Amino acid sequence: MVVEYVVSVPGYPRRVEGRAAVADLYRGYGDVMILHSADGLAVHRDPGTSVVVLEYAVHGRAVRTGRAYDNHFVSVITVRDREVTHWRDYLDPVAVFRAVGWPAKDH
Repeated sequence: MVVEYVVSVPGYPRRVEGRAAVADLYRGYGDVMILHSADGLAVHRDPGTSVVVLEYAVHGRAVRTGRAYDNHFVSVITVRDREVTHWRDYLDPVAVFRAVGWPAKDH
């Protein structure tokens, strides 16, 4: 499996290969962001290419700042033999910045 983060935040990897590497990437996620819910799911399938496009939103709170986190995603997923082989992810980086207070403002 290959995961690509096409629109993301600085410092985040652009490409991760293998399930173990994806799991490692998200291992400390709960130390930064706590998710409470997800909604707005729209699913678009193309059986001819084995591609599924997901549109969805997540809602939560940044751990350090306590600020609300509301982000929207588009994920383009390729499935072969009932397994995800490729995942391209697009998110709103400004939503992350608002929640975590990054980039830090110079005073």
